[in-house]
Amino acid sequence: MSDLEDLSSSESEFSDCFLTSSNDEDDRRERKPKNEKYIEQTVASYGEEDFVEHFRVKREIAIYLSQQLQNSQYYFHQAGEHGKLTSYEYVLVFLWYAGHEAIGFRDVADRFDISLSTLHKIIYRMTYFISNMSYQIIKWPSEEEKPIIEENFRRKGFPGVLGIIDGTHIRIDKPSEDPDSYYNRKSFFSFQAQVVCDHRRFIRDVFVGFPGSVHDSRVLRASPLFETLEEKCQNNYILGDSGYPCLKNLLTPFRDRGDLTRRQQNFNRKLSGTRYVIEHCFGILKQKYRQLYHLKMRKIEDMVHFFRACCVLHNLNTDDLDDIVEINENEEENQQRNALAADADEGRDDGAGIRRRNEVMNILRMD
Repeated sequence: MSDLEDLSSSESEFSDCFLTSSNDEDDRRERKPKNEKYIEQTVASYGEEDFVEHFRVKREIAIYLSQQLQNSQYYFHQAGEHGKLTSYEYVLVFLWYAGHEAIGFRDVADRFDISLSTLHKIIYRMTYFISNMSYQIIKWPSEEEKPIIEENFRRKGFPGVLGIIDGTHIRIDKPSEDPDSYYNRKSFFSFQAQVVCDHRRFIRDVFVGFPGSVHDSRVLRASPLFETLEEKCQNNYILGDSGYPCLKNLLTPFRDRGDLTRRQQNFNRKLSGTRYVIEHCFGILKQKYRQLYHLKMRKIEDMVHFFRACCVLHNLNTDDLDDIVEINENEEENQQRNALAADADEGRDDGAGIRRRNEVMNILRMD
C-alpha cells in the first residue's frame, strides 16, 4: 500500500471517530448562518495583533506552513461550497480549531463555510503534517547552542543545566480500550506527555502517549531520551522534580523528611526556582492551543500527533515564548502526583547521580 493510500485509509477511520465525537448538540441546536468570505474579507483585514489573537501564530508562520503543505502528500484540493480550498485556508482552519476550546465542530465549519466532512479531513491531514515536522523543529540543543543555554541557567543560579524535564496530563474522554489505565490520580482520563524545554521555554524533546495512570519515572525509562541522555548531556545535565530518579545527567531534589541540611535546602530552593520555566512552557502551550485542555478525538494515536503538532507550532512561534502566563493549579498536578510516589522511587536513584548532586550542592551559592 502506498503512503497516500495508507493516509486515505487512516483518514477514513479518523472521519468515523471525528463525526462520532461531534456532540449531538451541534446538529440539534439551531445552526448559525455560515460566515461567507471570512478569510477573503475578515481575516484579510486583520492587523498582526488581531491575527495572532485569532490564530495563535504570526501571519508569516501561517504562510510558511501553507507553503510547506502545498507540496506535501497531505494537501489536495479539497473543495468547499465556494470552490477549492487553498493550502493557506487549510492552515487557518486548523489553527482556529487548535486554538479554541469551547466551540463545536459545527461552529468551526460554519465559520469557514465548509462541511463537517471537509473539516475532519483538514484537521486530520494538518495534524499529521505538522506533527511530522517535529523532526526538523523539535531538536536537542546543538553543540553551539549548549553553552548559551548553560550560561543562561548559570546566571539564574544553577550551573551545568541544559534543560528542564516534566510531564503533563492531557484530558481525554473515556477510552473504549483499557480505560482504567488512562484514569489518573487527579480522577480524570488522560494520556501523558514528557517534555524537556530550555531557558526560553523552547521545546527540546517530546515523548507522548503513555496512559495517565503511569508514573513519570516509568515514562522516562520507556522514552528514547533515557537511553541517550548521557550522550546528549555529556558533562551537563537536566533538572527534574521528585517524580524522577536522580541520575548522573538528571538531578532531582533531596527528599525532605525534616532533616535536610542548610546546603540541601538551598539546593532544593534553587532547583525549584529554576524549574518554573517548564511550568510556564506548559501554560503557554495550553493557553494558546486550547484544545489541549480536553481533546475530543477518539483514537489515542491521533491525539498523540495532535499534541506533537501543537509543540511544533509552539516552537515556530518563538517570539511569544517570553510571554508571562499565570500557572493554573490544574497544570501543576505533577507536584502532588509525584509526592505520592517519591519515596517508592528513591531506591532507583543512581549512585553517580547522587554523587553529582552532592557536588553541585556544594558549589551553589548560599542564599
